[in-house]
Amino acid sequence: MRIDERDLGAIVKAARNKRGMTQEVLSEKVGIGTRHLMSVENECGTPSYDVLYKLIRELHIPTDTIFYPESTMKNPLIEEIIRILYDCDERSLSIIHATAQAAFDSQTIA
Repeated sequence: MRIDERDLGAIVKAARNKRGMTQEVLSEKVGIGTRHLMSVENECGTPSYDVLYKLIRELHIPTDTIFYPESTMKNPLIEEIIRILYDCDERSLSIIHATAQAAFDSQTIA
């Protein structure tokens, strides 16, 4: 399978900017040089599996965004909620689940 490096670079760059990270900070966190990250983001460089894995984890990028771009959700609010959920503990997940269920149950069906 071949990943379109231009799309990958744009996804990584957008996720990094959204999290307010500089290229230097992200490079250090995933253990690569800044020039390597710049190559991935801007010059269509292809990261190794190990680097891609670390970028996905560090930036909380949903893997479907990279591997199944045609089926990615078009609602950024839902994508952000999903990213947040991955960082929640069990108690918080229970609260969120109950809240979401109550909101769903209270919808008026037209």
